[in-house]
Amino acid sequence: MSRAAAVFISTETVLDAERLVDGRQSPTASLVARGARRLLRAMGYVTLPEVALPSGRRADLMALAGDGEILIVEIKSSLADFRVDRKWPAYRAHCDRLFFAIPPALDAAIMPPEAGLIVADGFGAELLRDAPTHRLAPATRRALTLRFAALAADRLHALGDPGLALTP
Repeated sequence: MSRAAAVFISTETVLDAERLVDGRQSPTASLVARGARRLLRAMGYVTLPEVALPSGRRADLMALAGDGEILIVEIKSSLADFRVDRKWPAYRAHCDRLFFAIPPALDAAIMPPEAGLIVADGFGAELLRDAPTHRLAPATRRALTLRFAALAADRLHALGDPGLALTP
């Protein structure tokens, strides 16, 4: 069999929309994530939701710019959600800039000034406050960029192969 005959390229892509939904987020958090991702895309970033970090934490959104800058966006859907979560400062070790994304109904004044602030809904978002920059070490940036790429490729593969088990 010739090499060319052994290659099969499908002209039909099968996408399983159910695999795009994580299921851990509240409806409000999902809408905030959508709006924040739209804003970040318009700003030149590519994003992934629910990214496991080397520390064992999980970033709600991770964004990667063409120049290698890495952002983490922590979504807070309610005052109660914000009050019970004190792990957010640990995310700084895994990004150049850290942001909170909140729904319009949440009071922006309660959000810590040490992070940037995005107000978002299911249609879009607005950057209310930019985040201070804490540049990652080159080795950390490389490791996180490779993690981002591998996770994106794995998720894309899983969309077209419903029987595939996703890696965490």
